[in-house]
Amino acid sequence: MDDPISDPFIGQNYWKLDPPRPVIAIPATMTDSLRGRRVLIGLPGIGWRSDLRADEKTIKGSRTYVPIMSESEWYRSESEKIEVFAALVPIDRVWVEDLGIASPSNLIQEAQPHLVSLDAPPRRLPTLAERAISLMGRRAIRLLEDGVEQRDLRVATELYTGEDGNICARVAKELEWYNWSWSGHVPQTLEVHAKLLWIE
Repeated sequence: MDDPISDPFIGQNYWKLDPPRPVIAIPATMTDSLRGRRVLIGLPGIGWRSDLRADEKTIKGSRTYVPIMSESEWYRSESEKIEVFAALVPIDRVWVEDLGIASPSNLIQEAQPHLVSLDAPPRRLPTLAERAISLMGRRAIRLLEDGVEQRDLRVATELYTGEDGNICARVAKELEWYNWSWSGHVPQTLEVHAKLLWIE
């Protein structure tokens, strides 16, 4: 009876939040609806351009194209219900951003450079805000206390010490972030603890 009862929870990390899911790119030819989706354009071996949005596929002659516009123009067109310019890009040069599977092994930081194949856009692993070199303007993920991911955010500040003594940054909804540039209206921002903020 004098034997101590061992605590089954010692050393367990069940209550820790999983990291956010990484961003992966899939060929636009493998997706149905493209309207409003985040996309990358480019050519294997040449390079990739991101921070773009797509509209629905269109056919001209015998080729399929995807109307592509900058994210700021997409948000402006959706918010103000106006037409904006969209470049028609051949569908085989368009890749759609999607979410991969979260894995703690994604967080392993190697001392050697992370090399990628030039055959497709690279997978983008999320980086904890505390480990990122700079934050302002970057796409962000806020992890809620229950592990749900809140996306479509932009970081409005670098890290600072909040009133409660925690390291924080302020984030804005992406629509309000872009609205700031075309209207001058300062976005509402939310203070987020750095331990719950990730950079896409």
